[in-house]
Amino acid sequence: MQIVDFLSKKAIITNISSTKKEDVIKELVDGLIAAGDIEKRCRNKLIDSLMAREALGSTAIGQGIAIPHAKSDCVEKLVAAFGLSKKGVDFDSLDGELAYIFFLLVAPQDSAGPHLKALARISRLLKDKYFRDTLRNCSDDKAVLKIITQEDEKKV
Repeated sequence: MQIVDFLSKKAIITNISSTKKEDVIKELVDGLIAAGDIEKRCRNKLIDSLMAREALGSTAIGQGIAIPHAKSDCVEKLVAAFGLSKKGVDFDSLDGELAYIFFLLVAPQDSAGPHLKALARISRLLKDKYFRDTLRNCSDDKAVLKIITQEDEKKV
């Protein structure tokens, strides 16, 4: 499974302006809505699902990374948005650090397999410090997509 298979190319936000966890999630969900991957009527329901997942434990995995995710009947297939914050956001990370890199994942209600594979794939790629640093230095969506595509091709 490659990240480019489920990453919405039109939901890559390289200048997250939000400074709070819930606002970052809203911004990324709005990105998926603007990209046409999620219907606008699902917005609040999806945000509630993502925040309910956060209440179970933060999805900020440390090293400046957060992977908010939820299952929802708002989608028929796995979809992801990508966000980059230059200032960093307090996302209740396990290591106490701010989060700069965000992958927001939404999976269909009944899809355990692809959802878990996507989480594992993203986590594995982001363990690479060079990849994280390169992503953090991207200034536009084309650069982000190029870096992710190159990394996907290396580590199949």
